[in-house]
Amino acid sequence: MKFFAVLFAVIFGTLAICLAEIITLPFVGVLVRFRANYSPKGLQLDAEGGAQPHAGPVVTSYFAMFKRVLQLEGWKGLYKGLMPSAISTFVVSAFLWAYIGTMVPRGTGRYSAPAGSPLEIFVYSVFITLLGLPVTILINRAITTPYYLPWFNVKYALGRLFTPTELRKPWLLYLTPGLLGAKVMHVGYIVLILRTFRSLLLPSVDKISSGDMERGSGMVIPPDFTPFRIITYLVIAGLSTVILCPLEVITTRLSLQRNHPSSTAFEAVPQEEQEPENQYAGSEDVIGLRNEFDPYVGFTDAAKRMVDEEGWRALYRGWWITMFAGLMSAFT
Repeated sequence: MKFFAVLFAVIFGTLAICLAEIITLPFVGVLVRFRANYSPKGLQLDAEGGAQPHAGPVVTSYFAMFKRVLQLEGWKGLYKGLMPSAISTFVVSAFLWAYIGTMVPRGTGRYSAPAGSPLEIFVYSVFITLLGLPVTILINRAITTPYYLPWFNVKYALGRLFTPTELRKPWLLYLTPGLLGAKVMHVGYIVLILRTFRSLLLPSVDKISSGDMERGSGMVIPPDFTPFRIITYLVIAGLSTVILCPLEVITTRLSLQRNHPSSTAFEAVPQEEQEPENQYAGSEDVIGLRNEFDPYVGFTDAAKRMVDEEGWRALYRGWWITMFAGLMSAFT
């Protein structure tokens, strides 16, 4: 009976993860594109040092980007990155369930750390950071690439998303300028700040997530769910948007910067990996990316140049989505 119970839980958890990805991925994909879109206000310099206006798309809102994706790529474009996103979510959920014992899918939210001992939370933080960095790169590049990536042609897909240098030396992904620091700060803030305040103000959430709190037959409101405690945590989570949103925007930009042997050497994809060349949007790009000849050289440089070139609002693209997710961490 225990075997069938575990089997049922695995099947149910897998189906729940797939359903969640199908529902959320279109919105996440549009957010990634919106934050990745490079739209400087001033003139740009060409290869010869001459000034020329930026020719990329100017998209001023999340919903305008949603409309643009539908127009140029259709519904299929909204599900770019589905395979790596679903697999990574399944791996994280399996790790939480097997190691920490957190109920699936509870406790796997991006803005809430699972309940557990300090050692378990530390291991979770290291695991989610080490796994999250290459996964973030993979998913973001899969979402923003103009090329159609077959699900079962892994060699072609990886050749399109990663440079030959990155494929030969995958550890270079962790050396992408500024990206590891941005991930550490994002995970650290969630685990050390948001989780600490939630544990102090709403400890019943951790008990429910870990299964320590028994559930009665009726609807029972935990005693610590007082208006003052809930409002206090919601205010803290809402104000955290000021820190978390820029970290997410900068992480998106840095994850799209490809690693080459040097700043001036760019590698061509081998001829046998260049087919098929199917594109979602034809000749028109959905978004504009920063020139690879002029990359960000670190976290601070990315933040400074984004503000200088695109304005401070570029760091807060999709801020309301980050705020909503942070507020929901009070109950997940």
